[in-house]
Amino acid sequence: MAEPVALRRTLTLPLLTLYGLGTILGAGIYVLVGEVAGIAGMHAPLAFAVAAVVAAFTAFSYAELAARHPFSAAEAVYVQEGFGLAWLSIGVGALVLFAALASAAALANGFAGYLRLFLDVPPWASILVVLLALGVLAAWGIHESARAATVATLIEIGGLLLVVAVSGEGLLALPQRLPELAPPLQAGAWPGIFLAAFVAFFAFIGFEDMANVAEEVKEPERTMPRAILLALAIATVLYLLVSLAAVLTLSRAELAGHAAPLALMYAKATGREPALIGVIALFAVTNGALVLLIRAARVLHGMSVRGWLPAALGRVHPSRRTPLAATAAVTLATLALALALPLVSLARATSAAILVVFVLINLALLRIRRRAPAPPGVRTYPAAVPLAGCVLSLLLLAYQLAGLRY
Repeated sequence: MAEPVALRRTLTLPLLTLYGLGTILGAGIYVLVGEVAGIAGMHAPLAFAVAAVVAAFTAFSYAELAARHPFSAAEAVYVQEGFGLAWLSIGVGALVLFAALASAAALANGFAGYLRLFLDVPPWASILVVLLALGVLAAWGIHESARAATVATLIEIGGLLLVVAVSGEGLLALPQRLPELAPPLQAGAWPGIFLAAFVAFFAFIGFEDMANVAEEVKEPERTMPRAILLALAIATVLYLLVSLAAVLTLSRAELAGHAAPLALMYAKATGREPALIGVIALFAVTNGALVLLIRAARVLHGMSVRGWLPAALGRVHPSRRTPLAATAAVTLATLALALALPLVSLARATSAAILVVFVLINLALLRIRRRAPAPPGVRTYPAAVPLAGCVLSLLLLAYQLAGLRY
């Protein structure tokens, strides 16, 4: 009997870092900076900082777990190793899958918003075309997809730096306007900041995507932790710079009411048409959606090979070395979500699902540590790290579920 075809190990540290960074950036700042500023106003940078702290603790947990267990369907595997409950592992896998699909659908909506800067195309048509094209690319090969993601990531980083550069006049006023950005003393301002942080948290989703391609990474025990932490650190710096530039350049009403806020920032700062930023934003959201489709397909593949889903979803094409059936399934499911729900609803649903997963992942790491020491070469972090990741994720989730509004 022939051996099953395995996924191809081809991703290096630079490729994996840019692959993950592309998801993080595409999922957030190009699409949601206006929504976050609309809720928190001048405290939008603070909201991004709060979200970054919540994400950072769990990122360290992912870094250790990805080195311990470098497999597809990463979260489901971690929970299985930690709790030994198949039903819980399947549930976590389902949550991760939903989050990836909803996040990709949100980005497809963001793509439609930026495309309307150039073409008066119905949103459904642009969503259909971009998702089908990305599904084909994801099916073609991980190396090809990663190279495309790398090019797009470099373009979107350049776009963010360009927006910051042209907003120099607003940033020069930072010393005088610092009191407006400082954490408010009055308790009544914090509900809006925490709600904005919940929305901003969507912008940091993506580092966990990297764990699901661990079977396609060279030397995953060393490469995975470094790439995860590096991608999150770079994204956090860029987010704080751009959100500062946004609130110092545009009013709260301008940011909240515009479908392409970075394009508006560029136009106001330069007095020119924002065609360049619009094109870069299209690269950004497309790149993010591509990586999410790949992630979702790997979740289906990983769960299938463990017998939790039908075997067809785990089959790998002998020449392309990608899970074709799983890729087709996630592309169609993403299309359905993108056409059915608006961007903010998708972002909030994604954030809620991922926070539940983060709570369980941090608890799983604590249980795994009690059962077995780390393998040689795997770096561990203090127990306070997964504990803090669990508590902070739970608090942010509870805040949202309590129905508090600004």
